[in-house]
Amino acid sequence: MYRKELAQKALKAERMHDVLLLIQNLANSEEATVKQIIDCLYDVGSVNLINKKFRFRPLNRMMILIARMSKPVFRVFAWHWFKNNCPQLIATWLDLKLSFEYPIAIPQPISLKTSEIQPFLPLEVDSLTREVKYLRRQVRWLAGISIVALSASGVAFTWLNKNLDLAPLESKQPIQSASKKIINNPISTKDCKSINSTNCER
Repeated sequence: MYRKELAQKALKAERMHDVLLLIQNLANSEEATVKQIIDCLYDVGSVNLINKKFRFRPLNRMMILIARMSKPVFRVFAWHWFKNNCPQLIATWLDLKLSFEYPIAIPQPISLKTSEIQPFLPLEVDSLTREVKYLRRQVRWLAGISIVALSASGVAFTWLNKNLDLAPLESKQPIQSASKKIINNPISTKDCKSINSTNCER
């Protein structure tokens, strides 16, 4: 049983080493394809990074132009990094997937911190009661003032209406008395000539 496990482990290591060599061979043979993939990733990533870091529009445009001009330099460094690291990373990832052992995420206990409710101090209670009493007094004062103002406005309105109704009657009385005097005392011819009235008796 132990020898069987050792043989399986040796076969696994050999096969995974072959996978690593094949991935390296694939990367070397498809260098142009890998570089095109690097260019596409660089275009998307550089624009997203510049838009996130540089909000000012003129500076944003300038940084995008600089990123486009620096693409060939980035391609060289990215290709060397890919050739030296990516085959091993891909082989390790495939080995992890073929083991069919998925790590189980153990939920960590959530600690709830509850703050104790502190009662009000006697001084705070006294100040609160004073404020409540003061506010009640203010409300009462405002209610009384509003009632007085409404009553005063009503009285003033009625008084003005009465004066407006009496004013035309008082103005008509002098006119009527004057007309009666004229009817009772007709104007003589001498008075007409002196007054130059057109309504004199002929």
